[in-house]
Amino acid sequence: MSHHEVARNTAEIGLMRLIRALAVIFPILALVQVLANPGAYRQPAAAIAVWLAVLGASAWLVPRLLAGGLSANETAAAILIAVAAVAVIGAVHRAHGGTGSVDLAILGTVWLLALIVMSHPARVWIPAALLIFAVHGALLIRDQGLNPLSLSQLGAAGYIEVAVLIVFATLRPTLDLHVKMAARQASLASRSAAERAAAAAIHQERQSRLAVLEREALPLLRGIADGTLDPAEPSVREECARHAAVLRHSLTGGAPGGGELMAGLEQVLRAPAARELPVPVQVIGDPGTPSPPVARAALAAVGAVIGALPPHQAPHQVMLTVLASGDDVELYLTFSEPLRSPPDLARCGLDVPASARWHASVSTTETSGGCLEVAWRKEGAA
Repeated sequence: MSHHEVARNTAEIGLMRLIRALAVIFPILALVQVLANPGAYRQPAAAIAVWLAVLGASAWLVPRLLAGGLSANETAAAILIAVAAVAVIGAVHRAHGGTGSVDLAILGTVWLLALIVMSHPARVWIPAALLIFAVHGALLIRDQGLNPLSLSQLGAAGYIEVAVLIVFATLRPTLDLHVKMAARQASLASRSAAERAAAAAIHQERQSRLAVLEREALPLLRGIADGTLDPAEPSVREECARHAAVLRHSLTGGAPGGGELMAGLEQVLRAPAARELPVPVQVIGDPGTPSPPVARAALAAVGAVIGALPPHQAPHQVMLTVLASGDDVELYLTFSEPLRSPPDLARCGLDVPASARWHASVSTTETSGGCLEVAWRKEGAA
């Protein structure tokens, strides 16, 4: 799961709790009003059945909103449920059903509109809200006529509907902003952790190489110093050259192998460097010499992702890391800007044999870049 998806799921928890609470509290309030004032309805049983059905609808629709938003069919069902509930309550409500009785048809169904607000743009939920309000108003005026009392009740219903919808319509862009900020923060934290892990791995690799030098190179130098070894002998010169190469790589952070792969990467990275997009490369471990199909596939994947980066307008942060551990080699290309279009990485590895276990994937977010991951097995590994 991407940083953006994690951040969105985290941010939506509180909002989903609020919607779940409204989906239970509003119909229960309406149900209590029916039970407390049965004389306000021609058929109290019908009103009770309506609010029990609306409670059942909450158990069906709210989890679907949490799972990713209402589909078109579920949205249509939510609108039909709200219209049917308002119509039935308006039909069985008495015009003068007792002192202090309140028609809670709008209040009991407005949470259904809140589900639609969180799932669809305004062009969907505004007509739905107007439809529900129109049905409620038509039934209210039919029963009570057009008078100050009916107009005040109609105004109260409109106020309830507008107030709730404005709240959720305002929360939606606020939620998106919170998600972007949380995703950016999570991406930076993940990148920082990856850099620390890479630095620790490099330090450990250098320590292991220096330990080998201490065990093997120092006795060699002592032998030359005390005269027991002749520096002119080919075997001694070869041993000295080998240890010198290891020492040089330990101090510079380079890898003793992977020359062909590194040469190919250097060719691929010349194009972004020419457009002022330098790509630092760090190698941890010995990636060996990959087979030509594997090398071509890895270079093609790197080139495809770099080619999909936007033109250089602001400083990009791009880092390429090659990590070799045992028989496995992994290549990571992290970037801080979103891609213009996702590359087709499957085509890069069409010629790679299955024994190489070649795999490439790219994970991105909408605002904070992402990472290309390429992995394969060294040639000849079991």
